[in-house]
This record gives sequence, structure tokens and C-alpha cells, in this order.
Amino acid sequence: MSITKERKAELIKEYGDSDTDSGSPAVQVAILTDRILYLTDHMKTHKKDFASRRGLLKMVGQRRHLLDYIKRRDDQAYRDLIAKLGLRR
Repeated sequence: MSITKERKAELIKEYGDSDTDSGSPAVQVAILTDRILYLTDHMKTHKKDFASRRGLLKMVGQRRHLLDYIKRRDDQAYRDLIAKLGLRR
């Protein structure tokens, strides 16, 4: 199981502008980060699961694209978000 409804609702409440704001880039990055952390842990035990590896790499690329978008729009919001999520770069 990747992410539960309750966990997704928590992320939306924490990173969104409202309780129903699931489409803003910051919320999408937070949800992708949660899914990436889950898949990273999965890959440590299932080293030969290449389908999951492909999905993980696609998610990392999608998150990178969204972070670049946030950085172009508002550099300070980008810095706050990566600090809050504990991401590098």
C-alpha cells in the first residue's frame, strides 16, 4: 500500500492552502515525496523489482519538474518547501 486516504488528507491539510487543495504544486510534491519514500524502502528489500524501480524514477522526475516550476515562480517558497520536506538541493 503506497499512501492511505488519511495520510493524503494530512499532507493536503499541511501543505495546501485549504483542506481541499490537492492540486497545488506544493501539495503534489509532498504527496510524491511520501510515495517516493515508501517505494525507496520497498526497493531495499525487493532489489529485482524493476517495474517498481521504473515507477520510482518516473515519480522522482515528476517531483523534480514540479520543484523547478515552484522555484521559477517563487524562490523563497521553494526553499521553504525543500527545508520542510527535508530534500537536498
